Amino acid sequence: MNIKRSDPVWLFDLDNTLHNASHAIFPAIKTNMNAYMARVLGDGDTPADMETVNAARTLYWQRYGATLLGLVRHHGVNASHFLDETHTMEDLRAMMRHEKGLGRLLKRLPGRKILLTNAPHRYSTAVLRHMGLQRQFSHHISIESMRVHRELRPKPSKLMLRSLMRKQGVTARRCILVEDTLANLRTAHMLGMRTVWVTQYLIVGDPIGSAHPPKRLNRPAWVDVKVKSVKHLPARLSRLR
Repeated sequence: MNIKRSDPVWLFDLDNTLHNASHAIFPAIKTNMNAYMARVLGDGDTPADMETVNAARTLYWQRYGATLLGLVRHHGVNASHFLDETHTMEDLRAMMRHEKGLGRLLKRLPGRKILLTNAPHRYSTAVLRHMGLQRQFSHHISIESMRVHRELRPKPSKLMLRSLMRKQGVTARRCILVEDTLANLRTAHMLGMRTVWVTQYLIVGDPIGSAHPPKRLNRPAWVDVKVKSVKHLPARLSRLR
C-alpha cells in the first residue's frame, strides 16, 4: 500500500484493544504483580499483605498512570526485572482470545499503523506472533522505549506522545489513537489527536490496576468514535477525517 502524507497514522494499543487480555492474561499478570509487590513492600522476611499491596497499586495507578512508575520511583524497583517477572506465562497461546481477520482489517485501513503498548517488548512480540499481526505495524513501541530524558514515560504521558510525534515526523492531527483506556484517550485528545475507544472487553474490567473502570460505556467528549471492536473501524472512517 502506498502511503500518502495526508493518510492517518494509527496508534494501536494491544491488550483489551486487539485481543481479550481480561480472559486469562490479565488475571495471570495480576497474580504475578501481587506476589512481586508483596515482596517489595514487605519487611525483607515477611511479604506485605494484600490490603497493603492493593492500596499501593491504586495509589500509583492514580498518581502515575502505571503501577510500575510508583514502584520505580518509591521503591527502587528495576523496571526490566518487574516487567519480565510479571509478564512471564507458561502457555501464552492457550490463554489468548481474539477475533479472526484482524490482519485483513489492518491492511484495509489507510495509512501507517504503529503498535503503542504499555506492555513489555518480549510479551507484546509474542502476542503479535500468536495473532499473526507482527508484519502489520511499521513500528512496535513497547513500554521500554517510552523514555523521555532517560525517564520512563508510558501512556498517558504527554511528553512521550509529543516525543513520538517528533520522531515519526507527524502532526497530532494525523494521529488516531485506538485504545480501551479512557485516560490515555483523554491525553491524546488534549494534544489534538483523534481518538477511538474500543469497548468490547471492558465489561470484565481491568484487574491489573485500573482503579476506576467505567461504570457505563457512554462516549465522553474526548472520544471521537466509540466502537465495540476494531473490526468496525473501516465503517467509521468518515468520522475520523
